[in-house]
Amino acid sequence: MIEFREVNRDFQVGDQVVHALDTINLNIAAGEYASIMGPSGSGKSTLLNLIGLLDRATAGHYLLNGEDVTTLSDTQQAQTRNQQIGFVFQAFHLVPRLTAAGNVELPLILAGMPVEERRERVAQTLEALNLTDRAHHKPEQLSGGQRQRVAIARATVTEPKVLLADEPTGNLDHRSGRDVVEILEGLNRRGITLLVVTHDAELGERARRRILMRDGRIESDTGPDSERHAQQ
Repeated sequence: MIEFREVNRDFQVGDQVVHALDTINLNIAAGEYASIMGPSGSGKSTLLNLIGLLDRATAGHYLLNGEDVTTLSDTQQAQTRNQQIGFVFQAFHLVPRLTAAGNVELPLILAGMPVEERRERVAQTLEALNLTDRAHHKPEQLSGGQRQRVAIARATVTEPKVLLADEPTGNLDHRSGRDVVEILEGLNRRGITLLVVTHDAELGERARRRILMRDGRIESDTGPDSERHAQQ
C-alpha cells in the first residue's frame, strides 16, 4: 500500500545540507499497525509527513496504492490526502472557533460532500467515539482526552485508508492516553492502516511492527509484518 523507493529528504540550514531522510526503502501493507520510534532528530516525523503528503521528497519515489504520488501537483496531492489519509497530532490542531461537530465536518466540506450527507456522517462519527453530548462544545470546553477524540473523529470521518498519528498521547494523562490508544487500535482492527510516531516505548511496543530510526535511516524493522515482507 505504501512504498518508498530510495527516498531522500534534505533541508538547507545556512550553508549546511541536513539529510533528514537518507535513502529510505520501506513497504507498508494495507491493514498494518506499525510504530515509528527513534531519538529526536532521527527523521521519524519527517517520514510521517512524507507519507501523509504534507511534504515532498528531495529524491526517490513514493507509491501509494500503486500510484506514484511523488510528481502529483499540490492540488492533486491535497485531493489524495483528503480522500485517503487521516492525521492525529499531539497538539490536536482543532480550530478554536468551531465546535466539535464543526471541526469534524471540516474535511467533508473540503471534499464537497452535500450538507445533509455530511451532517449525518459527522453525527455517526461523533456517536462512535462517545462524543454526541460534546458535539456543540468548542475545544476550550473539552478535556485533553475529548479533544483528541474529536481529532480522531475528524481524521476518520472521511473513511481514510491510512491513519497517521504523531505522538497521539503526548499531551494526555495516562488514563486518557490509554483510551486514545484503544480507539486507534480498534480502528486498525477494522482495517485502517495505522502508523504511530512515538517516544513512548510502551506505546511503541504495542504495535505489531516496530520501525526504529536513527540519523535519517531505518536502523531496525521488527515484527511479524516486517518478517513477512522480508520473505517476499
